[in-house]
Amino acid sequence: MKRGKRYKEAAKLVDRSIQYDAAEAISLVKKTASAKFDETVELHIRTGCDSRHADQQVRGAVVLPHGTGKSVRILVFAKGPQADEAQAAGADYVGAEELIPRIQNEGWLDFDVVVATPNMMGVVGRLGRILGPKGLMPNPKAGTVTMDVAKAIKDIKAGKVEYRLDKSNIIHVPVGKASFTEEQLADNFQALMNAVLRAKPSSLKGAYIKSATLTTTMGPGVKLAVAKIAG
Repeated sequence: MKRGKRYKEAAKLVDRSIQYDAAEAISLVKKTASAKFDETVELHIRTGCDSRHADQQVRGAVVLPHGTGKSVRILVFAKGPQADEAQAAGADYVGAEELIPRIQNEGWLDFDVVVATPNMMGVVGRLGRILGPKGLMPNPKAGTVTMDVAKAIKDIKAGKVEYRLDKSNIIHVPVGKASFTEEQLADNFQALMNAVLRAKPSSLKGAYIKSATLTTTMGPGVKLAVAKIAG
């Protein structure tokens, strides 16, 4: 892959042979953020799990202390009092069956998170082929299938992020923005790592976290000292 001049300059700041502790890595990724927009700081964790086994799934959610720095558009599938609660709590879109053709036929996807009450999951399930691959399917483990839609919306707006294994058994999750202070990023990073470590499958044999990397949207990866963060 051909890299631009900015990336090459930023890459010179990172020693690929070193595994950095979290504070050093956070300081470095802030220095490597050189794009004209406020880059997202991302954490990528390679695990020893095998997501093909149901008992080795890792999935959950955590509210980052300082939020994600991104405004999130929330779609809520609900009826009756829950629909009213969702509107009052600041959901961007609220609806039920009438939204299905809009998403299926018109390709409408102007939302970042989908919340649904349990009684609406039969309806939402019809959108599985569209929402599933995009990571938008509501899930009880992530707190997005709930009768308490107001709390779900409040948490998401406050900076709740979902973490889950991809097909390569890697977790990709935002930690904040490059404009955040090192202290804010460190707090978010720690909250996230604590949640992921607590989610370790009890059936897993061998290493849970094999490697971890911090990076910005356009910057080079900074390897983390796994023994320190997982110890």
